Amino acid sequence: MTAPPPKPSKWTDYIMNIYGQAKVPILGTVAPKEIEDKAREVMKDHLPAYMYTFGSAGTCSTDAANRRAFDRWKIVPAMLTKSTNRSIETTILGEKFQVPFFVSPVGVQGILHADGELATARAAAACGVPYIMSTASSRSIEDIAKANGPNGQRWYQLYWPRTEEITISLLNRAKAAGFTTLVITLDTMLLGWRPHDLETAYIPFLYGVGIQVGVSDPVFMKRFGYEAVHETTAFPFEPEKIRASFNAGDATAQKMMQLGKEWLGEVNSGVFRSWEDLQFIKDHWDGPIILKGIQRVSDAEKAIDLGIHGIIVSNHGGRQIDGAIGSLDALSKIMQSTKVLEAQKKGNLTVLFDSGIRTGSDVVKAMAMGAQGVLIARQFMYGLSIAGQKGVEQILMQTAADLHVTMGLSGYSDVNDLIGKRDELLERVDD
Repeated sequence: MTAPPPKPSKWTDYIMNIYGQAKVPILGTVAPKEIEDKAREVMKDHLPAYMYTFGSAGTCSTDAANRRAFDRWKIVPAMLTKSTNRSIETTILGEKFQVPFFVSPVGVQGILHADGELATARAAAACGVPYIMSTASSRSIEDIAKANGPNGQRWYQLYWPRTEEITISLLNRAKAAGFTTLVITLDTMLLGWRPHDLETAYIPFLYGVGIQVGVSDPVFMKRFGYEAVHETTAFPFEPEKIRASFNAGDATAQKMMQLGKEWLGEVNSGVFRSWEDLQFIKDHWDGPIILKGIQRVSDAEKAIDLGIHGIIVSNHGGRQIDGAIGSLDALSKIMQSTKVLEAQKKGNLTVLFDSGIRTGSDVVKAMAMGAQGVLIARQFMYGLSIAGQKGVEQILMQTAADLHVTMGLSGYSDVNDLIGKRDELLERVDD
């Protein structure tokens, strides 16, 4: 029997172009560990910036637990399935996406590359990958939205400000700039215990970097008698020089360090919110709301009770609590809740996953465990530090291509058919 050839796909084309051109992509490799090592080499003269971005809390045990959790689950492929033509498109919260993964909301990208978040937002749009912006960005909401373009799909991540007026202002600005869904991070009401940052006293915000959402906010700046400004932060970020200028009485350095302290007091204030407080956000945001940082079954179920649209099962990449469980382990438990499964089936709860994703097979595993989509963080930041926008584009394209291939080899033609297929697709192997 003669079979028709596979239909064209941009993901298979990406792979064939590498072979056809006999040219390695811009990062020089597609191997995750080699890309990580190359990023560290590129940042060797600015190692505190590298460690701030890629380090973890305490002994880094939670970061390690995230990867161990993935290693424990193995894919069991099915043979002779009709997987010639494959689709990794999906619909989440009524919006159609080309891929089932998002650019995670990572802050202070300007300490790794001169273009910072603008490069990442452009890369996401170019690849057809949805972008989630961090409140801790080193560019303004409006500038990032412009970089993401009229066709870019974007969500806004909120570090919940201490005061109502700033919260409302950020929500209004995000909505006006075309951010369709709000992601509220719950696990960072204050920064975690991060020895690598403490040892170098490295915190960009206090030097005016990573506060660009704040200094571009008219409500925040009016408090101090200033006009809102849309800044491009300097690269490389050199806190020692800023501190020296501050001590020498430089007015610009003193202003930025003052504003940095005040903004940090807004968005990492140490004020812990309650479930009841979510009503305020619901009253002031017209659109879906996602809670990021869920690890307990009971918290996932509370989100359902409050009518929250979705959750992101995440431990912040191991950056907040040392000694915590792997995020995939948390997802495994949450997706055994009858209440969660019923809400997901009815379309009342969207379940996304974060923390530990490195490859296409990781995406397959997380979706088989029950996630409808995942977030990618460290990998795209490695790409950014090495090659800016083009480096991010490679990470996004290779992740999608890897997923497209691995899904087919596992016996599936539609990425949505992976969701919740743990029993048939995965096997737990404890070493």
